[in-house]
Amino acid sequence: SPAGAGKLLVIPMEGSHWLSMRKVVVELSKRGHEIVVVAPDNTLLIDSSDFYETKIYPVPFKKEDMEEHI
Repeated sequence: SPAGAGKLLVIPMEGSHWLSMRKVVVELSKRGHEIVVVAPDNTLLIDSSDFYETKIYPVPFKKEDMEEHI
């Protein structure tokens, strides 16, 4: 039997993990799921979208520090 749409909380890792997961998140959104993506404020790849809500939380490292480290 078909599954009902639900609410999902996504806490992705930065990098290729998110790039692969984003496709799944968008598809689930198209199928009626409500999705919240939680990301640090220094994220490099995790972006906002019309397909999901993004919640940003502060971290002690700046985005510039992350770019320099990588």
